[in-house]
Amino acid sequence: MAERVEQEEIFSQVLRAGRRTYFFDVRATKADDYYLTVTESKKFTHDDGSFHYQKHKIYLYKEDFSEFNDMLKAATNFIVNEKGEEVISERHQKDYKKEEGEEEVSDSEASETKTTESFTDVSFDDI
Repeated sequence: MAERVEQEEIFSQVLRAGRRTYFFDVRATKADDYYLTVTESKKFTHDDGSFHYQKHKIYLYKEDFSEFNDMLKAATNFIVNEKGEEVISERHQKDYKKEEGEEEVSDSEASETKTTESFTDVSFDDI
């Protein structure tokens, strides 16, 4: 059985956002080139008080930085232009009342919007 060895981070940043934490880690390939891993770690608490973390990771390589950055900026700008920067969800505003004819947004969709908005200032130019 092959053992997976994690590469040591060359550069690392952490963004704490409520129950979620985002890790931006620069690592090296076997050929000593750099790539970026972005990990979302979300804490889940069980009824008995114990907890676990669920993690999702993406790997981003230099050849994709420019297009990824362009698409990220376009998507986040679209969200901010359409909905503004204020987070609107029942979870975040207890007194929020849905207007007649307005679509209901699930917590996961609201979280995705918040998550995406947190990335509006990400720049891959420095990597």
